[in-house]
Amino acid sequence: MNTPLLSSVTLSLLFAAGSPCAGADMRQHLPVQGQDRSYVLRLPEAVRSGPARLPLVLVLHGGGGNAENAEQMTGFTEKGAREGFIVAYPEGTGRLKNKLLTWNAGHCCGSAMQGKVDDIGFIRALIEHLAANYPVDTQRIYITGLSNGGMMTHRLGLALSDRVAAIAPVVATVFGDEPSPAQPVPALMINGALDSSVPPAGGPPGGRFTQAWDGVPTQPALAQGRLWARANGCSAEPQVSEIPGATQWRHACPAGREVELLLVKDSGHAWPGGQAGSRRGDKPGTGLNATDVIWGFFKAHSR
Repeated sequence: MNTPLLSSVTLSLLFAAGSPCAGADMRQHLPVQGQDRSYVLRLPEAVRSGPARLPLVLVLHGGGGNAENAEQMTGFTEKGAREGFIVAYPEGTGRLKNKLLTWNAGHCCGSAMQGKVDDIGFIRALIEHLAANYPVDTQRIYITGLSNGGMMTHRLGLALSDRVAAIAPVVATVFGDEPSPAQPVPALMINGALDSSVPPAGGPPGGRFTQAWDGVPTQPALAQGRLWARANGCSAEPQVSEIPGATQWRHACPAGREVELLLVKDSGHAWPGGQAGSRRGDKPGTGLNATDVIWGFFKAHSR
């Protein structure tokens, strides 16, 4: 399904039809293992300004969400337009088209977990497809995601350590039985101190997520840092400090393998500094802008 890298003429026609960053419909489909998988792609103006390869950020929606939901909550499209990177919003699977979608993050969530959907295979195929068809810098591919999408971000970092330059799960968790990655991957974790759905202390999930799990309790938020600290050859115990809006745990790591976790004081199960995912969802905290912090972490790392 791959085609040659888009020419400058093709890109000019694409932008003439309407800038993706201005809201043009860029929903695309990719057949993977007999399934029709979907994603939304947003290209910055920098794509048509020259031959330079650009970073790619994959943003994974939360359980029950979709690409548009992730785009609205995070504001990564606007960030990519300003900073000059490509953004892709892959979609999980579900019983309804483009709605109530989930990711198979191992012990969560919903029908994707129950059906053992190969979401790792999908994301690997998507990365390869985008790299073959757009000016993607393959040394600067990053993944972030919210909640179930954050758990999937952990899983992808572990499985695709040969492709990913850094990860940033948000209001996510690990379960304690994760394998070690083949290569180190810098990792930034962001959790909400007021989160009752994925509690920072660990244990059974709360809120509307109780039926989406397979029953394996979550680990405390700090276990995420310890997982990646082991993988990256960092210190076992992190240094703790207070920064504006959050408590920071940072492990001592070799250069280029940084691991840190931020616990945002005024945020629950939401994207800090972003928009709420639904009327019933937690209101995002304002003490820290997760999108700004994540991009700052990403652009400091390359493979």
